[in-house]
Amino acid sequence: MDVETGDACPMSRRHALGVACVTGAAVVGGSGCGRSEDAPKPQDAVRGEVIARTSDVPVGGGTVLMDSKLVLTQPSDDEFHAYTAVCTHSGCTIQQVTTEIECLCHGSRFDIATGEVLGGPANEPLESFELTVEGEEITLAPQGEDR
Repeated sequence: MDVETGDACPMSRRHALGVACVTGAAVVGGSGCGRSEDAPKPQDAVRGEVIARTSDVPVGGGTVLMDSKLVLTQPSDDEFHAYTAVCTHSGCTIQQVTTEIECLCHGSRFDIATGEVLGGPANEPLESFELTVEGEEITLAPQGEDR
C-alpha cells in the first residue's frame, strides 16, 4: 500500500499498461525466433503439380502466385522461370511483375530472367525453383530439383 496516497497499488495505470505491452511484445517476438529454414515453404505444397498455364505468364513480364508465394516469369518466348515471392530484404511478399520483379514494400527490384537484384535495399537474389513446361502446363519440380 502506498503510504502517501493510501492506494493499494502504487503503480500508475499508464505504467501498468506500458509494462503489459512490453511483456506482450516480448512474448510474441520470442515466439517467432524459431529457425525459419526448418519450416516448410509455401512452394513445397505445390511441388510436382501444375501451377499455371503458359498463357497466364506474359512474355517480357510475369505473374505472382500469392497462395504458393511464387513469381513466374517469361523473359522471352517459351523461356519460363520461377522464383520465391518472398523479398530477400525483409520478407515482404512480392506484389507485382512488370519488366522487373518488384517488391513495393521498400522498392527492391529483381531481374525477371535471373532473379538477381537490380535495385535495393535487397542485396541477395531471389531463390529460384525448377519448372517443367509441357504444352500449356507449367509444373513446379519436385523437392530436390531446384537450381
